[in-house]
Amino acid sequence: MKFIKRIIAVSLMVLMSNFLANLVLASVDGPSVFWKFSLWGKRRAFTEGAETLSKRLSEETNGKFQLKIFYGGQLSKSKENLDGLKANSFEMAAFCNFYHPGKNAGLMVLTMPFLPMGDFDKDAKIRQAVYDHPIVSGQLAKWNAMLYMTSNLPQYEFLGKGKAPTSLSDFKGMRVRAGGGVGKAMEKLGAIRQTVPASEVYTLISRGAVDAVSFPYTYAHAAYKIHEVAEWYTANLSPGTSDCPYVINKTSYGKLPKQYQKLLQDLKPDALASMKAAYKKADDKNLPMFKSKLKEIKYDEKTLSEFRKTAGKPVWDAWVDANKDKFDAQALLDLIFETAKK
Repeated sequence: MKFIKRIIAVSLMVLMSNFLANLVLASVDGPSVFWKFSLWGKRRAFTEGAETLSKRLSEETNGKFQLKIFYGGQLSKSKENLDGLKANSFEMAAFCNFYHPGKNAGLMVLTMPFLPMGDFDKDAKIRQAVYDHPIVSGQLAKWNAMLYMTSNLPQYEFLGKGKAPTSLSDFKGMRVRAGGGVGKAMEKLGAIRQTVPASEVYTLISRGAVDAVSFPYTYAHAAYKIHEVAEWYTANLSPGTSDCPYVINKTSYGKLPKQYQKLLQDLKPDALASMKAAYKKADDKNLPMFKSKLKEIKYDEKTLSEFRKTAGKPVWDAWVDANKDKFDAQALLDLIFETAKK
């Protein structure tokens, strides 16, 4: 009898412990919610923010707020995620601005070459300032989308196959996958710009249809296995980057209780921190691998200065002029430099 009482007592303690643990975990109470997040490719540094957000939402609500990530374009093609949000097909997604510049014209400012960016924490603040500007948020609202947070892509570099561009003139005639302002910068060097989804690049380079690819350095090159078919890489060209933010369906967000809306905002720092760590981890692994397998190309400061002069401000000015009758493009460009100074 004493043994049975002891078992009952221990069982009650375990049940009580689990109950108290659940109370601690469920710091935010609310209804059961199931959201779908549309992503392309596989899990990688770029998606760690989404993975962290999914995990933390579940933890903070004791499993009541479920965010399921669908990879490989299961829900939508990468270029159609904004269309999917507008159609209420899913609740969250990522997209890259240069995939469809007409849908997010103002956000294209973040593809301009040689912006004062390159530090993770500073870049996150610059991008958020752009997201918060009414021009950008207003354009995204037309797709029933609200910008949630940045994926804070690192600076781009090139991996390529064939003749290595040891001088800027070697880019003339080269077919390069480069989007937005970075692509415009490469055109200033005489390169032939091509814009194709990341998932198609490996095949195109291996078949010789593309000579070089610009991706966020180093994680994206390795994630898409470009180093397996490339022969060289640029180590310090740093022409700029692009922007591939996480976005939320406005209708779905509006239906959330206030405590869940607040929780989403409160979890941004955790999601950003996980991406920062993931990018660093990728660099620590990829840089030695690139150095051992590929030809490294570094340019001297005179060459880089020439590139910035040729493809920096002229590209900015052309972008502002092309959009001056549509929205205040100069204001968005100025916002970047003003935020960088703060």
